[in-house]
Amino acid sequence: MESFPIFINLKKKPVTVIGGGDIALRKVRLLIKADPKITVISRQICKDLKELLIEYDYKILEKSFNESDLETPILIIAATNNAKTNKRISTYAQQKNILINVVDQPKLCTFTMGSIVERDSLVVSISSGGKAPVLVRKIRERIEALLPQSYSELVRFSGNLRSMVKKKIQSGVKRRIFWEEFFESDYIQNFILLPKKLNLRLFNKILLGMKSKKTGEVFLVGAGPGERDLLTIRALHLMQKCDICIYDNLVSKDILELVRRDADLVYAGKKQDQHTLSQDKINSLLVKFAKQGKKVLRLKGGDPFIFGRGGEEIESLMKNKILFQVVPGITAASGVASYSGIPLTHRDHAQSCLFLTGHLKDGAIDFEWPKLIVENQTLVVYMGLLSLNELVKKLIHYGMTKKMPIAIIESGTTAKQRVLIGELSNIRSKTSKSKIKSPALIIIGSVVTLRSKLNWFK
Repeated sequence: MESFPIFINLKKKPVTVIGGGDIALRKVRLLIKADPKITVISRQICKDLKELLIEYDYKILEKSFNESDLETPILIIAATNNAKTNKRISTYAQQKNILINVVDQPKLCTFTMGSIVERDSLVVSISSGGKAPVLVRKIRERIEALLPQSYSELVRFSGNLRSMVKKKIQSGVKRRIFWEEFFESDYIQNFILLPKKLNLRLFNKILLGMKSKKTGEVFLVGAGPGERDLLTIRALHLMQKCDICIYDNLVSKDILELVRRDADLVYAGKKQDQHTLSQDKINSLLVKFAKQGKKVLRLKGGDPFIFGRGGEEIESLMKNKILFQVVPGITAASGVASYSGIPLTHRDHAQSCLFLTGHLKDGAIDFEWPKLIVENQTLVVYMGLLSLNELVKKLIHYGMTKKMPIAIIESGTTAKQRVLIGELSNIRSKTSKSKIKSPALIIIGSVVTLRSKLNWFK
């Protein structure tokens, strides 16, 4: 972020515009909506601008710019066609710590004005820092289409009732949850589609119901295999609603960026043989925060019900009568296999697929090994990098051919993805040389040979 986005209250504050042509006219028209005290300075002022200034009783100085004219404004816009004058205005304003915008000269600005979408007090501003104005315009067009004009009435209605809600719901968390549920209600959704006068009696009914409602809830959400574009829409929706996010090690920074900005983040990372928080502690935190009336996001890599201990967490929530919902995620086996060009099943190679966890227990992994040595079957091993030596040794011991193809995929679905292909006989040495790291998924079976034809993600 090169510039920090802020919204400034200009109501009755002094603002100076230097310039009298069409550009100055456009800026004044925009500023009027914020109701500042505008002064325009220019030797020549176009007819439309002069009429506008007279209509609003703004100050007009038909003269050349002088530094003495800039003692009082909190904000200056330079809209002249003289580069030297613009630079002189910028230099002086910055010396005086006055916010300055020089039109179409971002290097001389201390602030820029984005492209604006306005629905009464609801304002969306988009900026590229002057780097891609056409792209900004295209984005604005999309947002204009997404925000119906009915939002203006909705903003006014809500603003008039904020003090009443604050008086009746004293908890800040409960107030936020009330407004979320109000805006998501069928009544409001119907109003947005078919605008009509908003009903104060119905609002009061919803408000009274909210006062006695139990608001604590837990969202068990699968964050998918790594790439944030693979999140479900439902997951993103709940990530924006939470008060607290308890997240695992496999949740990427890009995905965490999508969590509601002012939510508290609690790291419950589980790396190989390293648990920051025990499962019992995580269960206790979920219950504790929910009982405080908070919306708790339990964010897990992959899918909560595939080696994610989601079942254990739900048992604890049900025991304590906590509201919860589960949002499936794309599990690593599916997502990583797809991005590595290795189908888990194929008519000519595999009619079944088995998911395994490679966690070592007392230095060993305990499978019913003979059941793994099956023709036309794909094995997918989660968290198996540490136990790779033991895995390969046992598979060969129980009868799997040493030439069985095997793939190890590091950071699957992301820009850092690496795919290592080998056979059981040589995969350990290849892994050592390539320095593959976790998170990594292991796929074993003849389907691995299809990667040479189906590799699409590069």
